[in-house]
Amino acid sequence: MLGSSVLVMEAFTMGFALLIAMNSSDTWQLVLGGVLAVVLLLTPGLLKRKSGWIIGSILQVPLVGYGAVVTSMYVLGGIFAALWIAAIIVGRAGEAARARLTPP
Repeated sequence: MLGSSVLVMEAFTMGFALLIAMNSSDTWQLVLGGVLAVVLLLTPGLLKRKSGWIIGSILQVPLVGYGAVVTSMYVLGGIFAALWIAAIIVGRAGEAARARLTPP
């Protein structure tokens, strides 16, 4: 649940970054940002599988990298990357607790 929330908020943040970038960026930078926002919005549906978590982790890199277009994305991308790592850690702890409580 936390991982899905992080990815959706990243998609919205990317949308706002696109609004900032509209006046000063090239078309290809806007297209790449738009594709990133859409992929971030679609990825929570894959989080039931391990591949979804891997894709979500890979998407953290271009999110931070979009700071080359919108400088504030360096900071926001870093914050979201930290939240993503926290979601992974909390998710693993929750799975371990559920495994201990579930009778064999």
